[in-house]
Order: sequence, then structure tokens, then C-alpha cells
Amino acid sequence: MSTTAAPLAAPRPGVHAAWIAGGLTVALLAAACALAWRSGSPLVPREGGRGADAAAPLFLALLAGAFAAYLAGLLALRRPGRSLRGVAAVVVAVQLAPLAAPLLLSTDAWSYWAYGWIGTHGGNPYLDQPDAYPASPAYGFMGADWRETTSVYGPAFTLATEPLALAAGGSADAAAWLAKALAAAALTAAALLAARRARRPALAAAFVGWNPLLAVHAAGGGHNDAWVAAALAAALALAASRREAAAGGAWAVAVLLKWVPLVFLVLHVLAWRPPRRRAAAAGFALTAAAIAGLATWRFGRHWLGAVVPLAGNAALETSYALPARLQQLGMPRAAALALAGGVLALGAAALLREAIRGRARLARAACLVLVTTPYLVVWYLTWAAALAAAEEDRWARLGVLGLSAYLLPQTIPL
Repeated sequence: MSTTAAPLAAPRPGVHAAWIAGGLTVALLAAACALAWRSGSPLVPREGGRGADAAAPLFLALLAGAFAAYLAGLLALRRPGRSLRGVAAVVVAVQLAPLAAPLLLSTDAWSYWAYGWIGTHGGNPYLDQPDAYPASPAYGFMGADWRETTSVYGPAFTLATEPLALAAGGSADAAAWLAKALAAAALTAAALLAARRARRPALAAAFVGWNPLLAVHAAGGGHNDAWVAAALAAALALAASRREAAAGGAWAVAVLLKWVPLVFLVLHVLAWRPPRRRAAAAGFALTAAAIAGLATWRFGRHWLGAVVPLAGNAALETSYALPARLQQLGMPRAAALALAGGVLALGAAALLREAIRGRARLARAACLVLVTTPYLVVWYLTWAAALAAAEEDRWARLGVLGLSAYLLPQTIPL
């Protein structure tokens, strides 16, 4: 009888490469975020949204390096059978890096604080502008451009800002870190929920949770789009496990956090067959009625008018949006907007046809919205990434990665 020990199993190809890429992503991202602790760092918003009068090219270089490492990690994770536990550990590490930094690149978290403060001090964030409360501790910190705007957010989010405002008290730092911590938790949840629906769960989780750009604007900037991403990923995961009523409830939460998931919900409903549609509709109706009832008790019917300031914001343009880029190339504004609208209409028609045939391409719809909107900001990628990961849509994933590379410098002072 041979006493020779059996050879150890060789590691699967790409495993070591994936962990090296993940570790490099974390290291470069942590180095980038550490720059925010320097005195007068331009990465930290101040004075109503204005940062220090300086540039941050090193931050951009480190973030670009982290993004390149992230792409290498995705390539290494393409084979099935990778460890979700190891990927999840890197997801947490990626979120912790910007969470440990001050508030990064945006004052939106302080705007949430401002609206929550109004609601807890006898006002109505859907009726009263922050300008009416100059004594609010959040007033001097929120973006100056939004001080004359009532809340554009759905009632589910606005209700949640009130206990957060109470917990923050008069501390801008506490308000920022509460928003950052919740966004980091939401993005982690979105990554893991997308993994539950995907055939290659490790790749799906890494696609969302390893992306350093998303982490900078969620755990770093505290943006509530991470909440939307988590609700959408939960809705898809619940639907995949045949828990239609719970999935409908998750859809209601997503829509009542921000209005944009309505676009995706229409496609999703069209693709569902009647028995499943009825159960989901019941879950949606019950959850929406509960949130709407609480919002009406708290804010009256004014929350229904939140789409009015939102429509005003939609008329604005950001320099990274397709219509703005076309104008920079010399196209008249009306023609640029018409072209974007035409692309949106044609794409929507194709997506509706696919949904009627039983295939809801939600991630592609998200990419279409991002490509054609006049108001494009980088944190909107969060919900598109969650949908692309959960649906395992190759073209949508490529679209999200392309948009991530394109939007990488947005909001960074250069």
C-alpha cells in the first residue's frame, strides 16, 4: 500500500489574479480617499457646495488605477464557481475605504439633512424651501443651488430623512457619516442581492460592489441612489425566487424612494404573466398604500407635487450628458435635445416590444435613460449597475462599464 501523499489540488486558473486585483482595487481606492484628510482638500465640499480652490489630479489618477484593477478583477472572475464569500469580503473592504473619509465631492447628504430638519421642526419639505429656515444647522452646508427648491425625492426617502436628521442633531459630520454609512450598506446589499439572482453570483457581486467609482459616490458621497439600487436588486431577487408579493413591495419602495424606477416597473409588469402579475400587484399596492398613507399624514398631499421641482431639474443640463456634448460639437441645443429624444423613443419602443414578448431588459432601459438624459450625474450609475449585474446582461454590463469610464472625472476638481 502506497504511503505517498496525494498531491494538493491546483488552484483554479484566475483565482489568485482575482484576489490580487481586488486587493489592488482596495489599496488604490483607500489611497485616493486618504487624500481627503489633507487640510483644505478640494475633495471635501464646503460653503454651500464649493470646495477649496485647488485641483485633485492625484485623486483622479488613483481612482483610475483602482478602476483598472477592478476591470482586471472582473475578467478573472468570469469563470463560474468563484467564491462568493471571498468576493463579498472585498465588497465590504471597497465600501469601507471611502466610508473612512470625510464627505466626498457632493453636498447631497447635507441636503437630505436639511429636508429632514425641516420636517422635524414644524415644516414640510414638500412645501417649504430651505431658504425659509436659515437658522437650520444644515442650511450653510447644503448646496447653494438647492436652497430654493423643495424636496424632489419620493416619500419613502423623505420619511427616512427625519429620524436621520434627529440622530444627526446639529452636527454636519454626523449627518454626513450617517448618509455615507447607509449608502455603503445599501450598495453592499445591492451587490449581494444581485448575486442571489445571477448564475455567476461572484461576478455579479463584484460587478456592483468592487466598482470604486460607485463606492466613492455611495460610501463616500452618501447618495441615496444606492438605496434605489438595493430596492431594485431586492425586487428582482424576490421575483426570481417566486415571492411575487414581496417583490411587488420592493418595487413600491424603489418607486417611492425616487421616481425613475417607474420606467423599469412598466417593462417588468409587461413581461410578467397574469398569475404572477396579480400577486406582485397586491404586494405593490399594500406597500405603496402604507407609505402613501404615512406620507399623507406627515406631509399632507403636498408630497404628490414632488414631481414639479423634479421636472424643473430635468430641464437642466450637465456637461457630461449627450445633449450637452453634442452642443459642444456645434449642434444647436434644440437639435441636440431632439436627437436625444429620438434615440430615447426608438430605444423605448424596442424595449417595450421585448417586454411584451416576455423579456424585460431593465438594465438596457437604465443605460438608455442615462445616455439620453440631459441631466446625467455619475451616481445614477448605481441603479444601472445593480440591474445589469442581476440580469447578467452582457451588453448592459458593457454599457455600465463604458459609462463608468466616461464619468470617472465628473465632480472631481481638475
